[in-house]
Amino acid sequence: MIEDSGKRGNTMAERRQLFAEMRAQDLDRIRLSTYRTACKLRFVQKKCNLHLVDIWNVIEALRENALNNLDPNIELNVARLEAVLSTIFYQLNKRMPTTHQIHVEQSISLLLNFLLAAFDPEGHGKISVFAVKMALATLCGGKIMDKLRYIFSMISDSSGVMVYGRYDQFLREVLKLPTAVFEGPSFGYTEQSARSCFSQQKKVTLNGFLDTLMSDPPPQCLVWLPLLHRLANVENVFHPVECSYCHSESMMGFRYRCQQCHNYQLCQDCFWRGHAGGSHSNQHQMKEYTSWKSPAKKLTNALSKSLSCASSREPLHPMFPDQPEKPLNLAHIVPPRPVTSMNDTLFSHSVPSSGSPFITRSMLESSNRLDEEHRLIARYAARLAAESTSSPTQQRSAPDISFTIDANKQQRQLIAELENKNREILQEIQRLRLEHEQASQPTPEKAQQNPTLLAELRLLRQRKDELEQRMSALQESRRELMVQLEGLMKLLKEEELKQGVSYVPYCRS
Repeated sequence: MIEDSGKRGNTMAERRQLFAEMRAQDLDRIRLSTYRTACKLRFVQKKCNLHLVDIWNVIEALRENALNNLDPNIELNVARLEAVLSTIFYQLNKRMPTTHQIHVEQSISLLLNFLLAAFDPEGHGKISVFAVKMALATLCGGKIMDKLRYIFSMISDSSGVMVYGRYDQFLREVLKLPTAVFEGPSFGYTEQSARSCFSQQKKVTLNGFLDTLMSDPPPQCLVWLPLLHRLANVENVFHPVECSYCHSESMMGFRYRCQQCHNYQLCQDCFWRGHAGGSHSNQHQMKEYTSWKSPAKKLTNALSKSLSCASSREPLHPMFPDQPEKPLNLAHIVPPRPVTSMNDTLFSHSVPSSGSPFITRSMLESSNRLDEEHRLIARYAARLAAESTSSPTQQRSAPDISFTIDANKQQRQLIAELENKNREILQEIQRLRLEHEQASQPTPEKAQQNPTLLAELRLLRQRKDELEQRMSALQESRRELMVQLEGLMKLLKEEELKQGVSYVPYCRS
């Protein structure tokens, strides 16, 4: 009894600490409730390190804990929920480099206490499986389209049509997140929430669901959800523009431009807090910008639009079949791991002691198994992408120049990442060689360590060879893209000479 009261006291103290740190960010001064809610949830997401986890990692953790086929209405106790969170964060640390390891126990504790505060305010110590899945799918990182596809798979029937009762249950659970950060008056659940999103006389498929929730604007009760993802995407975006109120020479994040005042632009802090100066008023319509385009880039876009016959507006999402096979079902790709008991699950994620001679070998085997699973998933996703893109649209005469430039930029970024990984592996190999030379004297203790070091060395060499092969393939594709880009530039110059283009119209972004 005394232990239970002590744990309950620690839980309340950790909850108070999380909300106290959130209040210290002074987010309540943000004028608009949508931005205020998104900023608070973004703070919780980063504080719990959930922004480093995507929906695929969440699905894998749910499968490892045998929750993928469980009845959504079954309630989980705190120990079972803690096991799920332990799987997520320990697997995250395995994927992260050694220089970017997270504090796993702290992340588990913070997220566990936040979920209990949001979905179990009465303190019963139980949360439904459906609530856990919806909360993790909403708060994790990654693409919003993948997360919405997973959510739709939970609220639709076998024929791929949304069940309105399940959508209402989804709103009931997901709107507890804004309530947990004290934004219930703006985004709390009401009986009209579900009816305001979809008409009940209409069948809603996956495409209709994505169209509604990814539209601009989205449904009023969920308007904070896409903003949460935009907020994450623009955190490191730089705008070389002076703010018209605080006169800072550059901006980070969002940029806002008044549609009535000439060249009046505000940084996100000034706009969020309602600052205005001169003839500008907070009642004026403002346009939100998530990127900066230089005058040369605007001129290039105007030229490409003037020479292009087709519409340059891209769809919000690719079109999916109305009756797909089970979305995001990877049961036939990655075999599930057997979970014998809760104790085995908890012990499997505990931190191993450094004295055991079998730790490195078992970690290497589990790492190889995880890498093989991820390769299978990537191969399956690539095959699906190839099947979806093999359509008559491949009969275009020449690729768009902006698409080619973006693809070339992505290739360069990927090559740089692989080069960084290669340098880290070379450093690790050098360290292991030094250790191996120091351990050359045959003693009983060092003789047991040498096979482990040699196994690590062989594994690192194998990974180094794989990375070098990938780098060479990417460099070859990069050369091909550069050749295509030069050909396209020649075609553009020839087109200009033929048509005698002397005036390029100015288009506002």
